[in-house]
This record gives sequence, C-alpha cells and structure tokens, in this order.
Amino acid sequence: MNRKVLIIEDNDDIREGTAEVLELAGYHPITAKHGKVGVEMALLHQPDIILCDIMMPELDGYGVLYLLGKNIKTAHIPFIFITAKSERADMRKGMEMGADDYLTKPFDDIELFKAIESRFKKKQQSGNFTPETGNNQVIIDEFIKKGKSRSIAGKQVIYVEEDEPSHIYYVVKGQIKTYKRFKDGRELSSALYNDGDFFGYEALCNGEFYADNAATLIDSEIVQIHKSDFMEYLLSHQAISKLFISLLSGSVRDKGKQMLQLAYSSVRKRVANALVQVADKFEKNASDSCTIKISRDDLAALVGTASETVSRMLADFKDEKLIDKTGNAINILSIEKLRNIKH
Repeated sequence: MNRKVLIIEDNDDIREGTAEVLELAGYHPITAKHGKVGVEMALLHQPDIILCDIMMPELDGYGVLYLLGKNIKTAHIPFIFITAKSERADMRKGMEMGADDYLTKPFDDIELFKAIESRFKKKQQSGNFTPETGNNQVIIDEFIKKGKSRSIAGKQVIYVEEDEPSHIYYVVKGQIKTYKRFKDGRELSSALYNDGDFFGYEALCNGEFYADNAATLIDSEIVQIHKSDFMEYLLSHQAISKLFISLLSGSVRDKGKQMLQLAYSSVRKRVANALVQVADKFEKNASDSCTIKISRDDLAALVGTASETVSRMLADFKDEKLIDKTGNAINILSIEKLRNIKH
C-alpha cells in the first residue's frame, strides 16, 4: 500500500511539482492549496505524513499544525514544515509547537525523500508506527474502549472544581464547556470541546484537584476512562503519551492567549473572537459563513463580560451586517470579517 503524503502549499508550481516527484517515487500524494483545505483533507484521508507551507492564505501553517495537533485522529501524523529561507528564524516556533522537521525552499528531490524517510524510520524504530495498519490509532481506540460510555443531557454538570479527579473524558458526540465560577455568580469559560476531543486530563496529569468545572452545552455522549487505565496507557504507550503532551501544550497556549485577550482586547474584539472560536470549534466544515447555537450566557462566559454587554455587541454586529439572528441561532455572515476586527 502506497504511503499517503499530504502537501499543503499555496504555490501551484511547488505543490504540483512536489506531488509529481512523490508519485514517481511510489508515494500517493494528496494536495491542498491552502491551510483550511489542508486540515479538511487531513481529516478525510488520514495521510501518513504532512508537508505544509508556513505562509498561506485562509489559514497559515502554524494554524494547521495547531488544529491537527488538537484532533485525536491527526495528532500523531508526522508533520514537516516547508519554509522559505527568509522564514527560517520562525522555525523555532514551529518546532516548539510540535513539528517534526522542516524543508527550506528551494529543496531538491533527495532532500525531500530524506526528510520523509527519516520521519518514517523514526516512527518505525519507536515501535508505534505501521502505516499499513494505523497502529497509533489502534492503540488510541483501545484506550478509549477501556472507558464507560455515558449519555448526558444538555446543561448538565460533569465535574466541579476542587473535586479529586478519578477519570478523564472523551467526547463521542456533543458539546462540552469547561469554566470557572466566581463567588458573585459570574462564569468564565476556559475551553470548548466536541466530537473526538479529550477533556479533564490536566488535573490528572498534574496530580491536582480540578481547577474548573465541566458541563454539557447540548445532549452529549461521552466516555469516562478511569485514571488507573489512563496512567497505565500513558506510561506504556508512546502514542498516548505524545498525544497528551500535545494536548497539554495546546491547553497552556490557549489559556495564555485567553488571558492576553482579557487584559488587552476591547469587549468588541473579544465578542468577535468568541463567535469565531465557537464557529471554528463546532462548525469545522464551514466556509466564511455558518450558523451557531450558543446561549447569551455561555457566550458571555467565553468573553468574560455580562450577557447584557454581549447582547449590545451582537446588535452592533447585526447593524454592520456581520451577523444575523434567527431565534436562538446566530448566523455569522463573515467569519473572516469578525476575525479581522481590530478594536
């Protein structure tokens, strides 16, 4: 079976030329013209390795790496950045985010083959990679099957802060939020989760009590995996340990970004960011427009402000034709325009 190589590159000549060379060498190339399509193709085709440019429209290479690293189905795919010489100083950022290697443009055929085969060789030496059988995914699937499935109605609490953790959780289907609740009744959401996401693992990894609460936003099906099974797999399977290292580093970045937004961004910018966050998380296949369903209170908790303030901002966005509203649904007319709001 030919190994699948996903090439995410906005330069037509480089993308098609690389694909042609790889096909001649016996690989099965899959191409994407920018980052957003690349993420979709990675989820659809589950390639054995990904080659990705850094500077691209729609979604840059860092965004691609971040999104794929957060998804259980793609977190373990070897990832090689393609970078221009002028961007080499930025490669430290990519490697810190979890990239496996990088190629500097222009590269020749030998450099390309060596980079790809090097990643395959390292995975094979680790004992946790067989492209033909998808061994990493088999291990992760076995790990999830260790847990117990639960169906939980919307707006129900799963765990509360200061509880001692006894499980981690996997979302089979649904939408989950984690949040802090303050003494005056206000909430601040820390993260959103949906199909294919793990949550509740930070406390177990740190050996601490839960630092936040978790609740369903809609009717959901989750799997709860006992901490003894979690620790066993974490210590004995590289696929599991690498997955949760990636998830933990992503969680730290997200929380840092959230604190910076709370400190320095205007309420208008924060509401726009919250709408984009919900769209990116729960409507992954959306183009530039989509419909999201989230209560004013839940949106306010993401923003870190009062629900009345959120209502005023939504009214402003409606007047500016950035959104429309149908009952409890918010119709986002342009995700990019919301994303690009400066103040």
